[in-house]
Amino acid sequence: MKPPLAVIAGPTASGKSALALKIAHACNGVIINADASQVYADLRILSARPAEAEMEGVPHRLYGIIDGAESCTAARWAALARAEIGAAHAGGRLPILVGGTGLYLKVLIAGIADVPPVPEAVRAPVRALDAPALRAALEREDPLMAARLHPNDRQRNARALEVMRATGRSLAAWQAETGGGLGDAVALGARVLLPDRAALNAACDLRFDRMMAEGALDEVRRLRARGLSPDLPVMKALGVPPLLAYLDGRLSLEEAIARARLETRRYAKRQRTWFASGGQASLFGQAAPLAG
Repeated sequence: MKPPLAVIAGPTASGKSALALKIAHACNGVIINADASQVYADLRILSARPAEAEMEGVPHRLYGIIDGAESCTAARWAALARAEIGAAHAGGRLPILVGGTGLYLKVLIAGIADVPPVPEAVRAPVRALDAPALRAALEREDPLMAARLHPNDRQRNARALEVMRATGRSLAAWQAETGGGLGDAVALGARVLLPDRAALNAACDLRFDRMMAEGALDEVRRLRARGLSPDLPVMKALGVPPLLAYLDGRLSLEEAIARARLETRRYAKRQRTWFASGGQASLFGQAAPLAG
């Protein structure tokens, strides 16, 4: 028989962590983070990482394990997750993946394209382009990927352009050749939480207010003091740019909070739309539904 793997997915603030705890207690589970922000040590508050008291004696893995000066790619996370899933199975526990980062889950379950490494001689000039020049170059050299990517997603636009320049092939062509996913090796059970939009918006606002009360501004102040590159994922995480703008005197605190709330709601809406409009089926297929 295939070893079991449970997945609880959905937009931010949808109640995934609470459900994961319930299932972990009932099934001798280990909770494994599948959220791209919660892997960073610098974002305990703004990523809503579970506090010790909230873990209730259940093992939690891959939370706060990456320094903010590093970038945790989907491939890197998938390798770490595979190790934790294997350890849980070896210990007779149920691994429970919890998160809303669809790319992380897709790479783990469906696999990843074997894209050759990009030489620094190719990468550096691409990363040095400003946003308009980067987007124009991608539209000219790889219109297929340009059509797939949001114009403001600098990191993914740069990745697509550097792959095209380094390999002579569109990243879309590489992605069509995925392999090495875990999906066929496990008995997958899944639950996707999709609260109605009004309830989700209210939950996002309430959670950000709680983050502010818990010290989110001090967390960003410490992050700012590190002098990290603004292109790093940790510097672009939800809530960080508006609070940085406040600390730099470019926004009032009220404006920064309002912007952070809005960005969080918009992000949750995109997640909800993706899961509801096909993302769920593309990830989990005929996976057994999880109770709870």
